[in-house]
Amino acid sequence: MLKDGEKGAVLQKDGSFAIVPHFPLGIVTPGDLRNVADIAEKYEIPVLKITSASRIAMVGFKAEQIDDAWNDLEPGIGHAVGLCVRSIQACPGTTLCRLGKQDALGLGMELDKRFHGLVLPNKCKLGVSGCMNNCAETPIKDLGFVGKKKGWTVMVGGNAASRPQLAQELYKDLTDAQALDVADKVLHYFKENAKKGERIGRMMTRIGFEKFQADVCPDCTII
Repeated sequence: MLKDGEKGAVLQKDGSFAIVPHFPLGIVTPGDLRNVADIAEKYEIPVLKITSASRIAMVGFKAEQIDDAWNDLEPGIGHAVGLCVRSIQACPGTTLCRLGKQDALGLGMELDKRFHGLVLPNKCKLGVSGCMNNCAETPIKDLGFVGKKKGWTVMVGGNAASRPQLAQELYKDLTDAQALDVADKVLHYFKENAKKGERIGRMMTRIGFEKFQADVCPDCTII
């Protein structure tokens, strides 16, 4: 009996399963879309849903179809589920948007390469917004980045779950390299210090924001 989350499959209310191929930042090619469409037709999938994180959820697989479906998809696009870094949400940033102040797609892609699927005490959602409009919903992400004229502002501790919590500004005016370094420090501190089932925001509240900030990166630019 296939369990929820096993083999990257998410159990649905009717007993079927959904799989969500991992297209980093939701960027797809025509070939990706043809591949998804062909597989949906092959397995007679009744629902294709664009998710809130800009992914394509394929809903309606039978348990015995999961292995074959993943094999039919392009290699390397398995979706991370469970207690780990989930898919990273990013806006178009300076690549495409006239309002962008920083390269959200560039930073988001590097975050995805380094951290997608990293096992943690609880799920962790990342968002990268290229400007103050926060189109990647940065204030409700466990770890978020907001592009401003002088660089990246790092926000931490947000979530939109059953007990919503807004992220707090952690550091500001960071380069891409500095932002990635802070991301590494935050995620590994979370991995080492959180209780199982505790989100970053709850851990931060428990130990105190100032201690968290000082422990994570004492040499970073303090707000």
